[in-house]
Amino acid sequence: MRNVKIVSTGSYVPQKILTNQDLSKRVETSDEWIVSRTGIRERRVIAKGQTCSDLAFEASKSALQKAGLSPEDLDMIILATLTPDKRLPASANFLQEKLGAKNAAVFVYHNLSRLS
Repeated sequence: MRNVKIVSTGSYVPQKILTNQDLSKRVETSDEWIVSRTGIRERRVIAKGQTCSDLAFEASKSALQKAGLSPEDLDMIILATLTPDKRLPASANFLQEKLGAKNAAVFVYHNLSRLS
């Protein structure tokens, strides 16, 4: 039996920032009201045409670089999301292709009921 381990992690956030001030221009709210109830001051918003697998690709590149690995070194890709690229194929399949991780199996969880 092979041992399984996480050797690195990566992260990525979209560049566009939506602040509470921005929201207050669209709906009746304020920074103070939002922060006092949620603690949130800003959130990141994906660019038009950007997908879940695009975000995962950037995070994966970071993780691979930190670990000193190439995409061909991966055995498995696990991608869990509530916002898949499409119903089928799974976002993990798109990520596998974008990375060029030809040796990796993909494991995916999509909550498809959200897309109904």
